[in-house]
Amino acid sequence: MTEFEFDQMVNDTCDSIKKILVKKGKEYRRNENVFHNFEEAARKKQISREVALDFMALKHEISIDDMTKDLDKGILPTEAIIEEKFGDAINYLIIKKAMFLDKINPKRK
Repeated sequence: MTEFEFDQMVNDTCDSIKKILVKKGKEYRRNENVFHNFEEAARKKQISREVALDFMALKHEISIDDMTKDLDKGILPTEAIIEEKFGDAINYLIIKKAMFLDKINPKRK
């Protein structure tokens, strides 16, 4: 991969992440609560919303782990699968960052 290709991949990834977070954010929020689904899962399981997010993100982490193991066996994922799985993992990290910021500075609401 060249420097140009790497820079382009970074830019493309950031653009894709923004689009997905905005689209999915509108789909999953309720009553202007961007963390609605995570808070509902937390309430149902009597855990924090951050832990609920961790459980939801775990399937993406496991998928990436499996893809890594497959690489060692010579099994290559498609670019579409790479985009999907890494995009999902990045999105969950961004949402978790927002949750942390929300906890330490609740006046943002």
